[in-house]
Amino acid sequence: MMPGRRILVVEDNPLNLKLVRDVLTAFEYDVVEAHSGEEGVELAGTCSPDLVLMDLQLPGIDGYEALRLLRQDPRLGSVPVVAVTAFAMKEDRERTAREGFDGYLGKPISVRALPEQVSQFLSNGRTDAP
Repeated sequence: MMPGRRILVVEDNPLNLKLVRDVLTAFEYDVVEAHSGEEGVELAGTCSPDLVLMDLQLPGIDGYEALRLLRQDPRLGSVPVVAVTAFAMKEDRERTAREGFDGYLGKPISVRALPEQVSQFLSNGRTDAP
């Protein structure tokens, strides 16, 4: 685990957001929350995240558009961005990779696996997790 690392969680569902926040906080990650794609992009520019967990279905701009905007910011170019979605078909995984996401987490999120998955994303940059 990598305590103290800052994770930006972009998620519009309050229950999913609470679950991720509670698990990551218990493992001493600094969690910053955004509830929309626009807010996620704005916060990423100011909070200097070490990792972004990005829901794909968001109000306003979706996770794909938010990723495009993040990649345009030179300060955020090396920050890994992981897609988080309930769409777990092979085509969905392939699309997230094609669009430039650094990894993939399927919903429902596994409370048990999440801390290790986040640790892997932080150390490898690119990992796919079920």
